[in-house]
Amino acid sequence: MADVNFPRTVAPPARPAAAPSKPAASHTDIIELLFFAYRDFVADADQLLEAYGFGRAHHRVLHFVDRNPGLTVADLLDILKITKQSLARVLKELIDEGYIVQREGAQDRRQRLLRTTAKGNGLAADLAALQSKRIASALAETGPGGHAVATRFLFALIDPGERSSVSRLLGDAVSKSEVDP
Repeated sequence: MADVNFPRTVAPPARPAAAPSKPAASHTDIIELLFFAYRDFVADADQLLEAYGFGRAHHRVLHFVDRNPGLTVADLLDILKITKQSLARVLKELIDEGYIVQREGAQDRRQRLLRTTAKGNGLAADLAALQSKRIASALAETGPGGHAVATRFLFALIDPGERSSVSRLLGDAVSKSEVDP
């Protein structure tokens, strides 16, 4: 039987007060556009990854390690917000296949510092090129100022408590003027 049983001493969680059945119409379209945009944004990369026997988790790990040589495993876990077990599986495959190398830290031998190999850098570049092409095409359709508007919008979607760490991670990739209206 697959029922969830609550101990008799604990009441089931209260249902929230009646909430609107649908978000405001102006937000529903954006929600749906984000779903479709994400679907198509990852589709080109997914095809290439499939040829290597990799998936989206491999892509994310490869991307952030390539962009941040010497990244620690702990920092990568913080960026991706995944479990150690999930990262360990994906990272092991990327290391075993020769896309990433792992070294111990110079000051702290318990640290695991990650870098892409030439092979990993090449795959990361190929994946970024596919997605950059789609982004460039979309920005060209938005007209002047589209990059800054898109950057501010996407940055605003990030949880406020995470924005400073994202800004540090991106460094010069996102200038202060682009994320501050």
